[in-house]
Amino acid sequence: MGAVPKKKVSKARSSRRKAVWMRLDKPNLVECPHCRELMVPHHICRNCGYYRGVAYLEVEEGEA
Repeated sequence: MGAVPKKKVSKARSSRRKAVWMRLDKPNLVECPHCRELMVPHHICRNCGYYRGVAYLEVEEGEA
């Protein structure tokens, strides 16, 4: 015979337990060498469109 809970676990208690395990960590951000804005590492910079010195996106001046 398997383990059986003795009492019902409320939604609040189970949600609170899940929230600690599924908590999101702060994103690791680095400085873009081209425009000095914060960006996610190993991704194209959203501000200037550069990645590792190569322009991959054409960004208009009004958007930044």
